[in-house]
Amino acid sequence: MPKLKTSRSAAKRFSTTGSGKFRRRRQALRHILTKKDAKRRMRLGQSALVDSTNLKAVKRLLPYA
Repeated sequence: MPKLKTSRSAAKRFSTTGSGKFRRRRQALRHILTKKDAKRRMRLGQSALVDSTNLKAVKRLLPYA
């Protein structure tokens, strides 16, 4: 069977945890930050885990992760 290609765009957006889950960045921290309070901005800066709904799609994009 031939090698599978990794989606390079997905490889830059997701990283794996030690237990095999996928880590992602949160949205909404690029612009229009003045109306968001400091507590919200700090929370948006922290990484989150990929939801089980999207897990199958991410695994398909990253076959060797």
